[in-house]
Amino acid sequence: MSALSEKLRKARTLRVEAGGFTFLVLRPTPLEREEKLRGNVARGILSLITGWEDVTELSMFGGGTPHPLPFDADACAEWLTDRPDLFNVIAKAVVDGFEAYLLAQEEALKN
Repeated sequence: MSALSEKLRKARTLRVEAGGFTFLVLRPTPLEREEKLRGNVARGILSLITGWEDVTELSMFGGGTPHPLPFDADACAEWLTDRPDLFNVIAKAVVDGFEAYLLAQEEALKN
């Protein structure tokens, strides 16, 4: 991915606090909304998660190490499918982020 593409993605990144963790989630573009959020919405939202902070094996399951883990998209999806308390916060942030984007676009067109 180019440096410019990375900057564009970073500008769309939402920091979502849930359950003492921070998840980095892309606000979907209109095209991604059509592609990822029209079918299996839950899987689409999971595909927009690009990072996490303060997640350890110990926090994911009863055993393991207490050290922060590098982001793993597959493990994240597996974990969040069993944690609706966290997933619901992330899903709401994605929807709210997209709605805020649409409102900003409407306002920009008015000016």
